[in-house]
Amino acid sequence: EFQRGFRIRLFAAVAHRRVALQAGAPILPVAVVGAEEIYPVIGRVEPLARLLGMPFFPLPPTWPWTGPLGLAPLPTKWTIDIGQPIHLDGYDARAAANPAVVDRLSEQVRSTIQRMLLERLARRRSVFFG
Repeated sequence: EFQRGFRIRLFAAVAHRRVALQAGAPILPVAVVGAEEIYPVIGRVEPLARLLGMPFFPLPPTWPWTGPLGLAPLPTKWTIDIGQPIHLDGYDARAAANPAVVDRLSEQVRSTIQRMLLERLARRRSVFFG
């Protein structure tokens, strides 16, 4: 989950890291820039989101003045970067049951993706043109 400034603040759901440790499979870090900017949000309408069964209902700055058009996503440029695999050669399947190992691996994955995001943002010219 991201907050302003493209900082990863939550990195829950450790299941994929445990599965990777159990299988001995490398973890492939992926960073996506641009997807979060298709809807500039000035607020969220939680009751409407619950009614529609959505995780949240974004309130963009142009809605309701532009009608349904105000809910259309912006044509942002998306960039998907795939990082180098994080190999788990030094671990065995029992490592998946060790919370300290999983936490250490989680931090390694989180920091790798954070670095990838910041590197991509440093090279980006515009939200709309890459």
